[in-house]
Amino acid sequence: MKNGDTHISSFTSHAIVLIVLLALTFLSVSVTGYQLGAFSVTIALAIASVKVATVILNFMHVKHESLFIKLMISGVFILYALVIIITFIDYQLR
Repeated sequence: MKNGDTHISSFTSHAIVLIVLLALTFLSVSVTGYQLGAFSVTIALAIASVKVATVILNFMHVKHESLFIKLMISGVFILYALVIIITFIDYQLR
């Protein structure tokens, strides 16, 4: 946000975020019931990443920030994904 600008979140947006987070939590718990082998961790990390992005965008008000801040946060997510991918490659090649 620019200096002096304020943003007030509505109850409706908080309710939507709550429903989305609860649905993703239910999905995460239900996925553990299936035997997916190595994909279990991948799916769990993907769901967790979506939940983190939802919280960052809504509760940290990143969706109202400048493009530079959004790019910096996106860069952190890309770096996180690369570290996870490199870890899986290392584990697979042992």
